[in-house]
Amino acid sequence: MSGRILVVDDTPFNRRLLVRLLEDLGHRTVEAENGRLALDVLRAADTEPIDLILLDIEMPEMDGHATLAELKGDEALRDIPVIVVSSVDELESVVRCIRTGAADYLPKSVDPEILRARVEASLSQKQMRDNERELTATIERQRSQLARFLSPQVAALVSSADGEALLAGHRREITAMFTDLRNFTSFSETAEPEEVLGFLRAYHGVMGALIVEHEGTLEHFAGDGFMTFFNDPVLQPDHAARAIRLAVAMREHFASLSADWRRRGYVLEIGIGIATGYATLGRIGFEGRYDYGAIGNAIILASRLSGDAAAGEILVAARTFAEAEEVDGADLIAETGGDRTLKGFSRAIPTYLITGRRGEPADAPAAAEGAAP
Repeated sequence: MSGRILVVDDTPFNRRLLVRLLEDLGHRTVEAENGRLALDVLRAADTEPIDLILLDIEMPEMDGHATLAELKGDEALRDIPVIVVSSVDELESVVRCIRTGAADYLPKSVDPEILRARVEASLSQKQMRDNERELTATIERQRSQLARFLSPQVAALVSSADGEALLAGHRREITAMFTDLRNFTSFSETAEPEEVLGFLRAYHGVMGALIVEHEGTLEHFAGDGFMTFFNDPVLQPDHAARAIRLAVAMREHFASLSADWRRRGYVLEIGIGIATGYATLGRIGFEGRYDYGAIGNAIILASRLSGDAAAGEILVAARTFAEAEEVDGADLIAETGGDRTLKGFSRAIPTYLITGRRGEPADAPAAAEGAAP
């Protein structure tokens, strides 16, 4: 393995001797008479990267100890390996250099074969570090690209070393939330296609940003709704309270979003259902097209509650409300939603209506006349 090596020594004879040995081994060299000049070479904007530094200790202007300390304190230079080659062989100097960050310490009467071995070892270690950084940068780029198509939490899960176990399937308590548009069918039938698309872009943009802000995991979204859950893949002890906070924020922001369309004669509202319970989560799909999803009664119940909620309502299961009340009890403004008979459930489900949170708009947007529940 060959590299570009900076030789720093104030004695021309010693410097030229090291340069000749290195060039005989197939390396390219750069020379500097002292630490200050060496730093100038390393920091020059147009310089080719240096792979290794051979550094003397006793030099004018800036000695080896000061140079080494400045190198290791510079984020752009700290990863360049440094081999100290010096006639100063006191144990204290050796220990000081190693503690400061030197990769190795050699006497000036260096044997060519020992020099070859130490240089190759340092260059190999640098190559490994460079590869690790490149791999990390690649993973971050992939994660950034994945985040454009997946929830950030799921994108991080897919690209993490521990993610496979979670992707394979696990069981956990979650809080699920369904958000559904009211009157979207009639809106899409009467509005121009460009208007519908423009509204959906704004709607998805606003609601999606709120989901990310509240750290929910977006399982999927269709044209007129979202399915989001909390407490997976990242654990969130306050997952029920988080879901209700998100729901209140969604309703508040949607009121502003839909106001302009209401002036044009289109009455659009949202209904939200939230439920807490255990679910099985993991990779769902087939080779070539996987999603990260959840299966369980909590998902079904949240969907049914969303469908049963009137326009502008946030309808939550009693269990969800009880868990959220333990966290946000003083801030929640709610009233009983009654026992709801829902499709697929053999008994009536006790519910609560979230009308707001203290310090935020408390009243749910009124259901417009003719709005479909």
